[in-house]
Amino acid sequence: MNRKIKLLWDFRGPAAKETAKHHAIHLKDFIKKEALTIDITGSSDLSEFHSVAFMVVEESIMIQIRDALLPHRGEVYNES
Repeated sequence: MNRKIKLLWDFRGPAAKETAKHHAIHLKDFIKKEALTIDITGSSDLSEFHSVAFMVVEESIMIQIRDALLPHRGEVYNES
């Protein structure tokens, strides 16, 4: 089984929540444009002034996606 990596884009400030939600839309557009089979994307709030947009990818294509989209960070994704 191939590990999955969660790529994250951080947004901070009073507009962080809306910016992360908007960025997640662009991630979905990229998936569609590139005909990828990625199905886990979205945004979440870490605090009132810190939100993230994310995309979960197979480790085998992580470098390709990382280089194309320049996420701020990544972490191993656990499906629990």
